[in-house]
Amino acid sequence: MSGTDGGGGPLRGIRVLEFLAPGPVQMAGMLLADFGADVLQVDRTSQSDRLSQPSQFDVLSRSQHRVHLDLKSDEGLAGALHLAARADVLLEGFRPGVMERLGLGPEVCLAANPRIIYARSTGWGRSGPLAGQAGHDINFVGLSGALNSIGPADGPPVTPLSLVGDFGGGGLYLALGVCAALVNGAVTGTGQVVDAAMVDGVASLMAVFYGQFAAGAFVDKRGSNLADGGAHFNTVYECSDARYVAVGAMEERFYLRFLRGLSLEPDDFRDRFNREKWPDYKRRIGSIFALRPRDEWVAHFAELDACVSPVLSLGEAMMHSHNVERAAFVDVGGVVQPSPSPQFSDNSLPAPLPLAVIDANEAAARWLAQSAD
Repeated sequence: MSGTDGGGGPLRGIRVLEFLAPGPVQMAGMLLADFGADVLQVDRTSQSDRLSQPSQFDVLSRSQHRVHLDLKSDEGLAGALHLAARADVLLEGFRPGVMERLGLGPEVCLAANPRIIYARSTGWGRSGPLAGQAGHDINFVGLSGALNSIGPADGPPVTPLSLVGDFGGGGLYLALGVCAALVNGAVTGTGQVVDAAMVDGVASLMAVFYGQFAAGAFVDKRGSNLADGGAHFNTVYECSDARYVAVGAMEERFYLRFLRGLSLEPDDFRDRFNREKWPDYKRRIGSIFALRPRDEWVAHFAELDACVSPVLSLGEAMMHSHNVERAAFVDVGGVVQPSPSPQFSDNSLPAPLPLAVIDANEAAARWLAQSAD
């Protein structure tokens, strides 16, 4: 089996057949490709309602190849089955029953290839009263208890981009399930179905907070806890230039340094875990931060090691000296984007490449002529 162009990566030699669907499946496909897997996307030509953009900006499809197949035609279906018979992993993210109706369900693919990892991503899961309904990231995050916990105490819940549902509870859990199933398959020689539901994944991400809630340590009210911006020592403050600093002075030693950096007396803020005092403490500290611009505060705290950092825009983050030193961003085809992560001591990851759209004949040349071992 051949890996991604450029070589390297712990998943080199793993072939992934991705049935293109926005969100979690694309995120998982990018992660697997970043780790060296040979990912071939199947784009259904009849899927006209899929969000699209010029290929160089399709970061989630980097280091991958894409082929257009009409899965409703006999030729397209036969081509997809032929690819599945030679893949190590299949990714799909359609509503329950779609792949079965197309003739590409897990029973069919596992019969053709008993070693395949058939990985499925859905929003609501493949069972339950909501399984057949439509939904998006915000719906799944809402049902998991996470959305109600994010935002200010005096305002509505704040939508956390698509990080929590699509990419965290969806794509990351899907990729983790694939990697676990590949390890198991290396031992048993058999494949299996991985069922990753976003609503389940988000609930799993909330595990520590459900544990704290059960113990009475987490208040089920936004902006009232250590981790949700309620505490005056773990929140953001607006500066005089309408930009922000992030404060994470959680431990005692950082808290004391933080107060000293603001020329405040620790005795005036010693009851720091008293939730009733948090609003007053935040107002007093906020009035001080409002006196100077963000970058002055960042420079002021630079040597204090008090867990104070700037809240950067996307453009600023790409240029920050720490991110530049760590090569946290990379230019791929003229588009600056996050670098593959994490890094591995024994496997150098391949340099990301722009998405390559190929025709069915070229796809056949890449995969179908190869042996399955």
